[in-house]
Amino acid sequence: MNEVEKLYENLKKVQEPKGYYFNKDRERVFDLLASLIENRKRYGYMCCPCRLSSGDRLKDQDIICPCVYRVPDVKEFGSCYCNLYVSKAWNEGKTPIQYVPERRPPEKFS
Repeated sequence: MNEVEKLYENLKKVQEPKGYYFNKDRERVFDLLASLIENRKRYGYMCCPCRLSSGDRLKDQDIICPCVYRVPDVKEFGSCYCNLYVSKAWNEGKTPIQYVPERRPPEKFS
């Protein structure tokens, strides 16, 4: 089992009981997980691959996966910003797939 597959299995065990599922598009999920692993090697923590990290763990605390925006995103849209984590209904096609807007405040971008 490679590093991405191990991360997938570990996160799945932890997140599914909480009601957060991986997107059914496994290729997308594995690409995102590979990016999380790359960010962990680069910065020392797994920051969201869909956002720019500052390289400062304290400044990036809100975007360490799973980010603090996942809960409201999945609740409102059925998916987090990068579509890694989704609701069961989203995966089953019972929730419309729509664009998830960025919730991170602009002052956090720099």
